[in-house]
Amino acid sequence: MQPKSNIVHLPVYQPGKPVEDVKRELGLEEVIKLASNENPFGYSEQAKAAIINELGQLATYPDGASFELTAAVAQKFGVESNQIIFGTGSSDIILMLARTYLAPGDETVMADETFSQYKHNAEIENARIIEVPLKDGKHDLPAMLAKITDRTKLVWICNPNNPTGTIVKEEELTAFLDKVPKDVLVVLDEAYCEFVNEPGFPDGIELLKQYRNLIVLRTFSKIYGLASLRIGYGIGHADVIQYMNQIREPFNTTRLGQVAAKASLADDEFVAFCREQNRAGIEYLQSHFDRLGLSYFPAYGNFVMVDTKSPSGDVFQALLRRGLIVRPRWTYYPTYIRVSVGTPEQNEKFIAALEQVLQEAAVRG
Repeated sequence: MQPKSNIVHLPVYQPGKPVEDVKRELGLEEVIKLASNENPFGYSEQAKAAIINELGQLATYPDGASFELTAAVAQKFGVESNQIIFGTGSSDIILMLARTYLAPGDETVMADETFSQYKHNAEIENARIIEVPLKDGKHDLPAMLAKITDRTKLVWICNPNNPTGTIVKEEELTAFLDKVPKDVLVVLDEAYCEFVNEPGFPDGIELLKQYRNLIVLRTFSKIYGLASLRIGYGIGHADVIQYMNQIREPFNTTRLGQVAAKASLADDEFVAFCREQNRAGIEYLQSHFDRLGLSYFPAYGNFVMVDTKSPSGDVFQALLRRGLIVRPRWTYYPTYIRVSVGTPEQNEKFIAALEQVLQEAAVRG
């Protein structure tokens, strides 16, 4: 039995190494995972209460249309219910977009170091992938615009960008959108937008009023802390959402995910707390990178990408032996690691371990 030829070479997505695996493999009692941009402060107590209240319904299928959650999102962001689609994380929305819009030979434009699932799903559909180099770790929108042809169907912009953490501002984004052909769909992935508190950062949902060829992706996995429940969403124009719903798998979000997401959406106090703690964590990490003479990209999500000046795989293994999991091996940034912001205690332990690793590398070098 042979699969279709264009998927044979595809790599399997590699998530951050699980804590349990590291404990078992290295015989460690304490392991800190700072690899998957999870929320170290957990999730809303309101979400927990909603989950407990829903446990009696586990034998019943969820609402396939996510009616109550859709209504809550529509009300919060001032959009219509027919503009919203839910998935098992925003990665499911990415899959649906590729499946809806890309046919073999179509072109799709993206940055060369960005969220891997854009490329992965385009490859599955046998589309032609046009990768545009980042400029100082940031999307080069003029260069991306220049790569759009009459065969281009989708353009992907991750803002803040994963893994570099950089942003494009509203002035840059609208200048780009003004010139994109109206038959090209621009996907604005805002998975980390709730962490950003920067003047000039665009609100993609507001921009939907101006641009019909825009869809915005968001998730409950990051600042809301519901990563294990796998729930994300897209907001676009009704015709785009209708096409995507036609290929959406039935019951693709769970009862627990729906009720937890609805409860989380109402807890602005928890979101504000996490944003404040995250900013303090970024400032702490950056101050120590400065002290250690390490360069890094401006960080606007809940992670920092830092140049360790050594092969990132080696740094990763050395940190792993000390019970710290980070994310290494970036194609175009081979000496960089991406580290998620942890609690103050976790951040302190990471810096102490990193300093030891760098000192050992300097002695060997």
